[in-house]
Amino acid sequence: MRDVVVIGVGMIRFGKLPDKSIKDIVREAVTAAMQDAGVEAKDLDAAYVGAAVPGLMTGQEQIKAQVTLSAMGIDGIPMYNVENACASSSTALNLAWTSVGAGLHDCALVVGFEKLFDADKRKSFQALGTAVDVDLFKTFLSDFARQRQVSETIIKEGSGEKRSVFMDMYAYYTRTYMERYGLTQEHFAKIAVKSHSNGAMNPHAQYQRAVTLEEVLNSGDVAYPLTRMMCSPIGDGAAAAIVCSKETAARFCGRPVTIAASVLGSGSLSGTSDDSLTKRIAPKAFAAAGIGPEDIDVLEVHDATSPSEIITLIELGICPGPDAPRWIDEGYLEVNGKMPTNTSGGLASKGHPIGATGLGQVHEIVTQLRGEAGPRQVKDARVGLTHNGGGILGVDAAAMAIHIFKN
Repeated sequence: MRDVVVIGVGMIRFGKLPDKSIKDIVREAVTAAMQDAGVEAKDLDAAYVGAAVPGLMTGQEQIKAQVTLSAMGIDGIPMYNVENACASSSTALNLAWTSVGAGLHDCALVVGFEKLFDADKRKSFQALGTAVDVDLFKTFLSDFARQRQVSETIIKEGSGEKRSVFMDMYAYYTRTYMERYGLTQEHFAKIAVKSHSNGAMNPHAQYQRAVTLEEVLNSGDVAYPLTRMMCSPIGDGAAAAIVCSKETAARFCGRPVTIAASVLGSGSLSGTSDDSLTKRIAPKAFAAAGIGPEDIDVLEVHDATSPSEIITLIELGICPGPDAPRWIDEGYLEVNGKMPTNTSGGLASKGHPIGATGLGQVHEIVTQLRGEAGPRQVKDARVGLTHNGGGILGVDAAAMAIHIFKN
């Protein structure tokens, strides 16, 4: 495999953008990435475009890459349409990394986008709810609860109508970690406060206002222990990256950041929540990059809910489970802490337009490793990680991508 680098990144501000089309948001993000890299359309050998539910939300079910890119003058090259739930654009990056590393292409465009907001929230929630086995989901969870002697109903009334079905799953999983490690609702609220503080410093974040602990706790119940400010919002967005071989990078003006590892995994239809997909693929990513968890300087993890941030750090082998409450209380996850996490504001504050989420994470890590993050800059950041999951299979993620970057 050849060394593969990112030489340009771009993204729009995530948010509710009813007046912008998928062509508008993709054009804005791609133009920013190409300008950052110093490349033109003629320099691109291929394009990999990730999106999850534009068919359900906009009617554009097929040829999404060709439709959005040709509208801005990019055509003729191989284009790959990628769907892998919330991990769609991270999966697109994995494919681009593979093709460039193998020598099939020298310079590739990677894009992620989503139009998820609709005035009718049920439309958004129902679209999100298709990232499960629609035939088996409820039956499987009922059987799982019975086998594990779970006294409560995992999927509560109103799920899929008043909130995403994923919130009920996250809430159930979070409660198991509360019991195991002594984590409390207030601990998760502290993470949300930290995330919103970071988002307030990020011009691309959907929410750009710092909040208090009391505001988070009193923001409205979703599914215990989750409150509204602990949950990622519905919104639209797009992000892009230019990926090329290390040799090709010398032709352009972008500041290269090396992709040291790109690992993609899929879940299994099992009845256990103890052996997660994150736990299974994280060692592969660290081995591929030639580092250990202790070598990470900054990371962006899939915090569709605030508790997911600390749970993921535990499953990555970065935070020992029994130490999780102390890490939160002592500010380890802050920008200037021991393990700065979700410096962008994370999904809870930056936003979670699902097809764009993975590359939104990449944008933040590349920005950090270049030393260009301004007031949220992590000191001496040299190694960064992105963790992006998608869908549910059984009681775990259906897809997961972990990327490690080195400056």
